[in-house]
Amino acid sequence: MHVVFESIARFYANFTRGLRRRWLRGTVFIALLVVVLVVAMFAVIIYSYYFATIRTGLEAKARTATDFFANYVGRSYEDYYDSAFRYAETFREADRIEMQFLTRDGRIMISTSAMTSGTSPGSPDIEEAIRSGEISTWVGRRSATGERIMAASAPMIYADGEVIGVMRYVTSLRLVDRQVFFNLLAVIGVGLIVLGMVFLLNLIFIRYIITPVSEITKMSQRIADGSYGIQINNAYRDEIGDMVESINEMSLKIAQTEKIQKGFISSISHELRTPLTAITGWGETLTYSEDLDEDSKRGIEIILKEARRLTKMVEELLEFTMIEDGRFTLNIAQIDIGAELEDAIFTFKELLHQDELEFEYKNDLRDPVMIPGDTNRLKQVFLNLFDNALKYGREGKRIDVYLGMLDEDVIITIRDFGPGVDDDELDNLKMKFYKGSNSKERGSGIGLAVCDEIIKYHGGQLELSNADSGGFMVTLMLPTSGTVGE
Repeated sequence: MHVVFESIARFYANFTRGLRRRWLRGTVFIALLVVVLVVAMFAVIIYSYYFATIRTGLEAKARTATDFFANYVGRSYEDYYDSAFRYAETFREADRIEMQFLTRDGRIMISTSAMTSGTSPGSPDIEEAIRSGEISTWVGRRSATGERIMAASAPMIYADGEVIGVMRYVTSLRLVDRQVFFNLLAVIGVGLIVLGMVFLLNLIFIRYIITPVSEITKMSQRIADGSYGIQINNAYRDEIGDMVESINEMSLKIAQTEKIQKGFISSISHELRTPLTAITGWGETLTYSEDLDEDSKRGIEIILKEARRLTKMVEELLEFTMIEDGRFTLNIAQIDIGAELEDAIFTFKELLHQDELEFEYKNDLRDPVMIPGDTNRLKQVFLNLFDNALKYGREGKRIDVYLGMLDEDVIITIRDFGPGVDDDELDNLKMKFYKGSNSKERGSGIGLAVCDEIIKYHGGQLELSNADSGGFMVTLMLPTSGTVGE
């Protein structure tokens, strides 16, 4: 149940983090894309509208003027030039539009702007009007000033179809470009307002949807970490409320299951303790009997070995139930950590007098280091870790123990030379009742969990890893000062 709930908590945590990020990124990106497309479309439309309006106006003026000249102006070049001169003098839109009369070779003969008289623009609209006999328009830049202009050129045709010149209207696009620019600024401003509203709506969505889910995720993580039975405040009457109810119900069921499990473990451990004590006591008594033959004594030794193993398992179970119930206490005093570790090594070697095991110990502490700790509990941790190194690294025939300092902490490493553990199982080894998939050793699977809790009570850390050159390594970090027992 604990693993299931922890998986659910991790899922919700990843879900809320990912959903918030994806939602903001997706909606804001889509809104930005829409705004950019709208601005681009508006720019094209507004430019097309203004340019089409100006072009149509210039073409209409040119067509009206050329029709007038074709129908009412005299029959000679002199009449054409005189009429053009008078027409230019009476032109009323000279402040906005420049009117030009050009010869057939493209040279400006008469202009409402003295600056262009006598020049040859050389723009393609003039050549096209002379060649096709139709009005031609052109957008470009004036060669003298670089100013953007639009020009409409209309051929001046006599009654016999001969082109005697070109009437050309030229207008600046500076005001048009400025008008389009300001319109685009207005549209961009509206787009930014829309983006701001979209972002604000997203924040509101996150506040009313994502944030509650995040809060639920935090409470779910607390439950996954062992706070079984706690309830999440359910202030929702929608799908979120249904999810909260499901989590609360699951939390209560897990709490009930844990309570039953702890009660069963505690009860069965106490029940097993009495017969195991009797078996061990009578077994030790029988080993001193002279009436037993060698086979019987060997059988008694096997009984004693198994009884001691079962006794150790029972004691681990009792220790763990005390930790789980909050009844676990430490007798803290200033202790010499090096001396305590060496005592544990000596005790373990005495227990292993019949095993062919190489035990290497290295102490890098120049002087004794005192730390706040519980002698019995730390010795329990050391012996348990030595025993694990023996059981799971037996084929390596060697255990290395190191004692030193890392910053302000005492560091102790215990390494075997066995096959090690699969990397994806390292994080699970400190979970209660968990045993590695490759393990063939018998045991309760809570030894490392008990050791981890004891080290945590000392304000330290217990880390598990595979050694670089093979084998399994346990690293203990114990502070030389600080609050212990919380």
